[in-house]
Amino acid sequence: MTDLDQLRTDLLASVDAAGSLDALDAVRVHALGKQGAVTGLLKTLGGMSPEERQATGPRIHSLREAVTDAIATRKAVMERDALDARLAGETLDMTLPVDLPTTGGVHPVSQVMDELAEIFADLGFAVATGPEIEDDWHNFSALNIPETHPARAMHDTFYLAGEHERPMVLRTHTSPVQIRAMKAAGGTKPVRIIAPGRTYRSDSDATHTPMFHQVEGLVIDKGITMGHLKWTLETFLKAFFERDDIVLRLRPSYFPFTEPSAEVDVGFSIQNGKRVIGGAEGWMEVLGSGMVHRKVIAAGGYDPDEWQGFAFGCGIDRLAMLKYGMDDLRAFFDGDLRWLKHYGFSALDVPTLSGGVSL
Repeated sequence: MTDLDQLRTDLLASVDAAGSLDALDAVRVHALGKQGAVTGLLKTLGGMSPEERQATGPRIHSLREAVTDAIATRKAVMERDALDARLAGETLDMTLPVDLPTTGGVHPVSQVMDELAEIFADLGFAVATGPEIEDDWHNFSALNIPETHPARAMHDTFYLAGEHERPMVLRTHTSPVQIRAMKAAGGTKPVRIIAPGRTYRSDSDATHTPMFHQVEGLVIDKGITMGHLKWTLETFLKAFFERDDIVLRLRPSYFPFTEPSAEVDVGFSIQNGKRVIGGAEGWMEVLGSGMVHRKVIAAGGYDPDEWQGFAFGCGIDRLAMLKYGMDDLRAFFDGDLRWLKHYGFSALDVPTLSGGVSL
C-alpha cells in the first residue's frame, strides 16, 4: 500500500504549500470533498472483503484524520497571521485630538467655584464645607444673631417643620461653616478657609433667587488686621477679573458677625455702554467683609483676647454675572441648554493661575 503513503505525503505537502485560505480550501476539497481522493478511498471499503477491510480501513481513516488535522492547524495559523497583519495596519493614535461637537458644558457657577478654589489655594486657603440644612445655633446664634436680634429680619429664612432638638433651617449663608471650621481646629490652630456652597432665602427677582451660591472666607490667627483683609481681597479680585487696574473702596457698614464691618466696592469703567470691572469711573458693591466679632471668635472656641480674624463673603452667581456679562440671575437655574452652550465652559477648561483662571 505504498500508494497510500505517497498520497499522504503529497496531500500534507499541498497543505503546507497553500499560500492563502482559498488555496487551502482547494486542497481540502481535493482531498476530502465529495469527489476527493480520500473520500474515494473511503468509498472502496464497502467492496472489500472483511480481511482486506480490517487491514486497509485503519490506514485510510488515519490518512483522513492526518489531512483534516493538518488543514485545521494550517488554517488557524493563516487566520492568526491575517489578523495580526490587519491589526498592524489598522492602528489608532489615541493621542490625536478628536473634533466632536460638545453635548454639554460646565455651568458658569461651577467654573467660578473652581476659579475661586484655584486663586485662594495659592494664598494658602483650604476649601471647607458644611451642611445645607443647618441648626439655628450655627446659622444665627453662634454668629452673634440671637433670637431677639433685629438682624434676623435681614434673612428671609426657610424653617423646617417638625420636632427637632434645635430649630432647623435651610442655611441663609455659608457663614455657619466658619463656626464649624473653628470648632474643628480646637481653638488652638490658625484657620484659613473659603466655604463655597448653596444658600437659601425666600426671595426671587432678576437679581435674587430662592437658592443661590455664596463663598465665605475666614482667617483666624494672631495679629490679624484690616490691612490683611484689604490686601487679600485686592489680590483675589485682581486674579479673578484678571486685571491689574482693580481699585477697592471699603465703606463702613454693619454685619452682626463682624466688627468693624465694611462693604467692599470695586471700581468700574464704561466700555461700549456697559460697566466693566477695572478703572475708577464709578463704584460697584461686590463684597461684604470685616473683622470677626469677639463673640463669634468665642463661639468658635478661641480666646478673643489672643486671636483675631477677618471674614468676607459674596455671591458666586453675582461674581459670574460681573465677569462673564450675564444680566439675569434667574437664567442660571432655568436649565436651558442654549444658555449653557453660550455661557458654559468646556470640561477641559481647568482654571490655573499660570494659564489664566478663565482661559
